[in-house]
Amino acid sequence: MRRLIINADDFGLTSGVNRAIVEAHDHGVVSSGTLMANGHAFEEAVSLARERSRLGVGCHIVLVDGTPVLEPRQVRSLLQPGEDTHFRGGIGKFGALALLARLAPDEIEAEAIAQIRKIQSAGVAITHLDSHKHTHLFPHILRPLLRAAQTCEIRAIRNPFERIQGSQLAASPSMWKRWIEVGVLHSFARQFREAVQEAGIFTPDGTLAIVATGTLNERLLRIMVENLPEGTWELVCHPGYNDADLQAVHTRLRAAREEELRILTSLATRDLMSENGIEIISFREAISAK
Repeated sequence: MRRLIINADDFGLTSGVNRAIVEAHDHGVVSSGTLMANGHAFEEAVSLARERSRLGVGCHIVLVDGTPVLEPRQVRSLLQPGEDTHFRGGIGKFGALALLARLAPDEIEAEAIAQIRKIQSAGVAITHLDSHKHTHLFPHILRPLLRAAQTCEIRAIRNPFERIQGSQLAASPSMWKRWIEVGVLHSFARQFREAVQEAGIFTPDGTLAIVATGTLNERLLRIMVENLPEGTWELVCHPGYNDADLQAVHTRLRAAREEELRILTSLATRDLMSENGIEIISFREAISAK
């Protein structure tokens, strides 16, 4: 059996992103979305999520490119030097500090719990965790996030390690640079599996389309789906509208969000899933089937 969770990240980022995610769910193949507790359009996203019982909703833990839910004094190691309110921008410096264990684990855990609790307090049942920029692929970040998940009774987490084939890279040469960058971090995959298993938390067999973020098209999607192995997998996507609100947000994904929305709501995409015997599920259903 081949099952696919199609998860839209950045729920709550802007109103246009919220609108695109629910359109991709209501009229497309998106089965799940992860909500940013510190997103600019958080309240609207909560309202939209509560109206859609079939949409699985996770927590998109933000430790970079945003502001903390906790008071800044409680997360000093996570803040941009010289800033009193903002996390570091981008993954580069954050990743280096994670590798050097310079970020306080207790602060990571506390901030993750605060973000999860904010969503739960708004009346949304959280199905799983993932993280903005996939920061939890670093063991130093993963461990406190797993503790936060256990504290908040979250039973699933994204597996951020992607299975990619040469045919995908051949179809989109622009992916090579990103694949090399991400591939270096695959050395953490075994530690990830062991830590998640020890914590008793479910994770899919792997992900699709992380490397293709910003370049996803019909050809790449077809290659991924037609070569999907048996098991439960997650396809990561970022639908959205490239409007004035998005222009005001720090993100590299702009026009690509509208292209992804078009693909995710296309009848051809539904047919592709059906023709290949792919069952689209949410994390909630994946956990129930364990």
